[in-house]
Amino acid sequence: MKYSGIGGQAVIEGIMMMNRNDYAVAVRKPDQEIEVKRDRYISITQKVKLFSLPFVRGVFRFADSMIVGMKTLTYSASFFEDDEDSEPGKIEQFLNRVLGEKLESALMALVMVLSFVMAIGIFMLLPLFIAGLFSSVIESERLMAVLEGIIRILIFIAYIKLVSRMEDIRRTFMYHGAEHKCINCVEHGLPLTVENVRNSSKEHKRCGTSFILIVMVISILFFMVVRVDNVWMRFASRIVLVPVIAGVSYEILQLAGRSNSRFMDLVSRPGMWMQGLTTKEPDDSMIEVAIAATEAVFDWKAYLRENFPDTDLSAFEDSEDSQEKEEALRRDA
Repeated sequence: MKYSGIGGQAVIEGIMMMNRNDYAVAVRKPDQEIEVKRDRYISITQKVKLFSLPFVRGVFRFADSMIVGMKTLTYSASFFEDDEDSEPGKIEQFLNRVLGEKLESALMALVMVLSFVMAIGIFMLLPLFIAGLFSSVIESERLMAVLEGIIRILIFIAYIKLVSRMEDIRRTFMYHGAEHKCINCVEHGLPLTVENVRNSSKEHKRCGTSFILIVMVISILFFMVVRVDNVWMRFASRIVLVPVIAGVSYEILQLAGRSNSRFMDLVSRPGMWMQGLTTKEPDDSMIEVAIAATEAVFDWKAYLRENFPDTDLSAFEDSEDSQEKEEALRRDA
């Protein structure tokens, strides 16, 4: 496997793929046509050099993924909105008057903040509260930290199991699998065809699910060391240490994603197992969407020529030549 630099995420009936500052969203519309939108996004880490430092950049890369993720989710959802011709409600009319064109950005920011607050509450503070119920039985602070971490992982698994019962979420997990399969396909030196993608793995080392698991494991180690006697300070420490834990976890994820060593494969394995919950086998129509998103931002043929020179691309080069001739004829006409 050779690192390609591309990554992505599943959206509503589609996939977003990102390569450096370029990203593309491909959506399977209700009429079954594939709509592809290409755009650019400059990372926060590129705007401020300090934010690009190791162990600092992880938090801001996470913020980047949240921003691009919300934009692409909103875009994909626009193809499936009902009652487009209905009159806006009074609240919507008021917000339109006050915020105007900034309404969408403001709502997006609000959703991001609320999502972050809910995640902190459910996955950081709730496990601490539940673990605290056993404080009279378990005297060791280190054992309490381990118990808290186990509860955190169990809550995450239960949450994923619960939401995966919804049809829309299940299909999103299938698109998530298609995204991974596309990246695995090219990073293992195979041409990006439906058949090759279908036969590729739906688990990938750099997945956000793996990142979440790493965060949970690293948090156990941190909280075994950081001891706070006051209950409220203990809750505060879970919030304050989130950026630090995220920064360390990001570096581990990046190292695992770029390394082919047996040790890093071993480190990545629990995250790959966890992806069994958040990825499902896609159908060919979903794979076609994933390929469309990938090809919009990533020249996989050039990548294979450089990194896998033995790969036979003659069939694809012939098709490229014919496309160029057709375009030349259209221009001459």
